[in-house]
Amino acid sequence: MTKPPIGGNRTGRKLGQKVKKGKLKASSRRWIERHINDPYVQRAQLEGYRARAAFKLLEIDEKHKILSGARRIIDLGAAPGSWSQIAANVTRSTDAEPKVVAIDFLAMDPLPGVHIFQLDFLDPTAPDKIMEALGGAPDLVLSDMAAPTTGHRQTDHIRTMHLCEVAAYFAIDVLAPGGHFLAKTFQGGTERELLNLLKQNFKQVIHVKPASSRAESVEMFLLAKGFKGRQADGGASREDVSEDLDEAPAE
Repeated sequence: MTKPPIGGNRTGRKLGQKVKKGKLKASSRRWIERHINDPYVQRAQLEGYRARAAFKLLEIDEKHKILSGARRIIDLGAAPGSWSQIAANVTRSTDAEPKVVAIDFLAMDPLPGVHIFQLDFLDPTAPDKIMEALGGAPDLVLSDMAAPTTGHRQTDHIRTMHLCEVAAYFAIDVLAPGGHFLAKTFQGGTERELLNLLKQNFKQVIHVKPASSRAESVEMFLLAKGFKGRQADGGASREDVSEDLDEAPAE
């Protein structure tokens, strides 16, 4: 069972540490202090995960069992690689026979059993490269993609939601029947058409906010379970993505 960290001494580091002022801006100093005192960050270091994000996936899986039985997994927006670590473990992926493909425009250190592309997923060649490397239909498509922030909340929301939509169309194009799709999204609307698309193609669609997602963060995860399979007409097309979505209530 995945439990939230208790206390602050599991790593031998005390919580409540302060960063000396020096030349840092106050906002930068507060971010560093929050990061080094975050119990999930400390637990990730203790358990060998590359980022605290590992616990978001583990907590979602604990309740919704999306990793169970997965033979092939695609990880979009994978850097620094904590979700890929988990994926390689559950699929028993090896370098000789990789069952996990990860992609990010940021550099990512190698991981055993993971085929990594340093490439923007919006590159037209990306989907074909991913599928060729995977060698078969995935049972799970993960997306932790988020657009670089501009500081304007609504703009950042729309740009990240567009990435979520593109990932959704990709998942519908490639998933094996019965497969699942999990993607980062943000609270704040512009989701109705995306939700309708997923409900047409999956048996269950829900919003999830795991305990390890910071309470002050607007991030949530959109989980679509039980892919119904592609229609005879080929299903949805990535070219149909709309960037102007109406607000829909989160479940």
